Amino acid sequence: MYIEQHLLNKVTFLESPNFNERPKLDEIRLIIIHSICLPPKVYGEKYVEDFFLNKLSSSDHQYFEEIKGLKVSSHLYIKRNGELIQFVPFNKRAWHAGESSYKGVIDCNNYSIGIELEGMDDDFFTDKQYEILCKVTKEIIKNYPLINQDSIVGHSDVSPQRKTDPGDKFDWKRYLSAL
Repeated sequence: MYIEQHLLNKVTFLESPNFNERPKLDEIRLIIIHSICLPPKVYGEKYVEDFFLNKLSSSDHQYFEEIKGLKVSSHLYIKRNGELIQFVPFNKRAWHAGESSYKGVIDCNNYSIGIELEGMDDDFFTDKQYEILCKVTKEIIKNYPLINQDSIVGHSDVSPQRKTDPGDKFDWKRYLSAL
């Protein structure tokens, strides 16, 4: 796998409408790791893809009423089986971090790449997810020179009052040592 024109080759690309241009002065310098599953604790469905594409039907599950109308996206999504989907080119501003700041700089969406893992804060992630996450992270680091191991954080690090993902079960040591 390699990055060409800000897209991963040989990876499914489903273009989310939920993105915009990055501010001109902001260079990509941060990776934010997230976790998501829709509805909570339900794995293997297409609801996350539908959510990022604004196609989620609120009638499919009671929980979807709570998130109806939200416009969210991530650059990448890694399912529990290792399937990797890209929703936003890396040079575009995906809408994944929300109200956030890192090292005193607000609005992390302006300068970060968001990677969602199918999972919950209180669940373990799969070996296949770690394998794919490590491969894609190495490729991002190779292509975006301001990113290194010290500029990879969890959503909880940039939005500590609002978010807890990827959660305590995410194995940071395993992930970072594999890079």
